[in-house]
Amino acid sequence: MKIFLNSRFPALASRDFVLFIIGQFISVIGTWMQSTAQPYLAYRISGRPFDLGMIGAALTLPTFLLALPAGVLVERWDKRRTVIILQSVMAALSIVLAVLTFSGQIQIWHITLVAFLFGTASAVEITARQAMLIELVGREALPSAIALQTTAFNLGRVLGPTLAAPFMAAGSEGYAFLLNGFSFLFVIVGLLFARTHFSVQRETPAKRNLPQEFLEGMGYIRRNRVVASIIVMSGLLGFFGLPLLQQLPALGRDVLQTLLDTEQLVALRTSQLYIAQGVGALAAALLATLFSNLRHKGLVLTLGQAAFIFALIPLGRVTYLPLALLLLSIVGWGSVTQLVTMNTLIQLRVPNGLRGRVFSVYLWALQGVAPFGSILVGWWVQRWGLSISMLVSGMLLLVIYAAIHLGNPDLRAAEG
Repeated sequence: MKIFLNSRFPALASRDFVLFIIGQFISVIGTWMQSTAQPYLAYRISGRPFDLGMIGAALTLPTFLLALPAGVLVERWDKRRTVIILQSVMAALSIVLAVLTFSGQIQIWHITLVAFLFGTASAVEITARQAMLIELVGREALPSAIALQTTAFNLGRVLGPTLAAPFMAAGSEGYAFLLNGFSFLFVIVGLLFARTHFSVQRETPAKRNLPQEFLEGMGYIRRNRVVASIIVMSGLLGFFGLPLLQQLPALGRDVLQTLLDTEQLVALRTSQLYIAQGVGALAAALLATLFSNLRHKGLVLTLGQAAFIFALIPLGRVTYLPLALLLLSIVGWGSVTQLVTMNTLIQLRVPNGLRGRVFSVYLWALQGVAPFGSILVGWWVQRWGLSISMLVSGMLLLVIYAAIHLGNPDLRAAEG
């Protein structure tokens, strides 16, 4: 059995990766508990879609400010140690949010401030963690490690909202935040025992300064059309697509409302929306894990984009819960299929000495522009409603994606 798993999932042959992924999985469950309960609590307090956009913006704004310098800095730091420190910071912030909620004094500005500080730590931690994967498993097993990490993330995406639902229904979201704070301990302990045996020497001379190193990474992106196209498309997804998923509390409370609604039913329905999205995302992650050696990554990316767009466009008009759940599962599948494919293509195509810098630009494009997209989408939803907002965003993505693919045939033929 062990031989089969190691041959099918090469990353599992690394004891250090196994220690990391077990802790990461438990932590991700807690993160998704908080990610579900936090916007639900905010919408229960204010009832304003714009506030959901503002909280989403606060969470991702630090990526806009920090992702690019973080890409250079993490190549100078010990990545494992950086992840441990920043996971500890995020644990403390989750506990602070829990205390504020238990006190009964929680306000929108509290949630927004904690989201901003959480996003500040996360902006650097994600870059360090992604750049650390190759040091845990080596280059050959990297696609397997990315797919397994994505699977763990999206399995947590199903379990987290499920576990958060009872707390939401009882108006006790603080317990979800508290459990998330403690869940970070598992990944911290795992990394304390893990070792990065595949660490590589920096290919960039240490005497260069930060601007020179950053410009070197940008020069590589400009010369590589496939990587450049992926980064542009990730920015479009982060600006027009993913911010709409922050509006699920509005979809659950307003669009899908019934005459028999109680707070418990609204909480259950909202958690079901997150779970449906997570089920689709988990399916995408499992497929990516099983077929991590599939070479036609460009085609897979195109299929993921099509699924996301054509399920998103009608979602805001649906008032029948089972159909909304089906569409959200397709949206979840499409979003994760895009993300894991883009991540894999970038990590495999970029030289070791440039990986942190190029990945930070990718992360900046995906999440750094997201705060502005979150504010715009929140304003759209409050002014026009969720239906028109999803239609406009979906059509914009369709047109621009199509133009990029037509202008760069190498992208569809990209292999990894």
